[in-house]
Amino acid sequence: MKKRSLLSYGILFCITLSFVVGCVNPAIYIKTTTESEASSAVAGAVRLGFSAWPGWFPWQVAQERRIFATHNVPVDLRWFDGYLESISTLAAGQIDANSQTLGDTVSSVSGGADQVIVLVNDNSTGNDKVIVREGINSVADLKGKQVAAEEGTVDHFLLLQGLERAGLSAQDIQFVPLETGRAAAAFVAGQVDAVAVFAPFTTQALKRPGSRELFSSKDFPGAISDHLVFTRQYVEQNPDRVQAVVDAWFATLDYIQKNQADAYEIMAKRAGVSVEEYQQYAEGTKLFTIEENLKAFQPGNDMTSLQFAADQMGQFLTSVGLAAAPPDNSRLFDDRFVKAYAAKINRS
Repeated sequence: MKKRSLLSYGILFCITLSFVVGCVNPAIYIKTTTESEASSAVAGAVRLGFSAWPGWFPWQVAQERRIFATHNVPVDLRWFDGYLESISTLAAGQIDANSQTLGDTVSSVSGGADQVIVLVNDNSTGNDKVIVREGINSVADLKGKQVAAEEGTVDHFLLLQGLERAGLSAQDIQFVPLETGRAAAAFVAGQVDAVAVFAPFTTQALKRPGSRELFSSKDFPGAISDHLVFTRQYVEQNPDRVQAVVDAWFATLDYIQKNQADAYEIMAKRAGVSVEEYQQYAEGTKLFTIEENLKAFQPGNDMTSLQFAADQMGQFLTSVGLAAAPPDNSRLFDDRFVKAYAAKINRS
């Protein structure tokens, strides 16, 4: 569903985070519904990208249940088969907003993109996993083993976090860099001993007989967060529409809570899995409430604070040579929209 990057403490996610295959034409996308086709003809429609990840499927619900329309905001909702395509398309200014990880956003900013995070969609709480073959019973057992992951992604980062906690380093394993889908396939085919992947590739990897989860993002709270990201130009020129999209997001979460069966059917269809499988994904993704959003935007000294996490990511990118200097994250976060929503519901 999405992708993730590499090394010791701090956090790392890189701009490599494809979803199915990797680098393809960033202009290629698939619109989601007939309503999306119609909305694209509306002048000023928000061009909003998303790809396969449980924390982003609520956008499909917002579209199909006309929640955007209820909030008087025309949205051209664009589905990307490849997550990396959505990142590249936003960076190129070909869409106005995208759902993407904090790490990828910091990486884009370090590369010169001018982007703004206005909302926390979710935190991964188990949908990013390190999965191992039969006979590997502890992290220590990974020593000397072949472990596949997409290099420079958050799942690579998760792998390294797990190694570090167990007193191991990247040098203690045989790292096999493969695109996420190919990494899962290689694991199922018995070509590697372990794999670090995100849902739904976790489901694919666990089809290998005897395989099991060794650890997951649930063991590293706050390490993998996902966001609604706009170009700064769009935010400055269309704050009312940004607010309407944020309001529609929280209205969608309310809808999902009150109409779970219907919402799960919509999201499972978009994911290409059964409702039962999707329910498993949902359990591994913590959708953030308005209260959790407000808290995340506040300063802090651990990874649950967005500013702290972003600064750690910037330092990491510099330390491994992916950025000449830590990016300026001072203007990366704009919490006025979640604050305005909170004020609105408190008045009602």
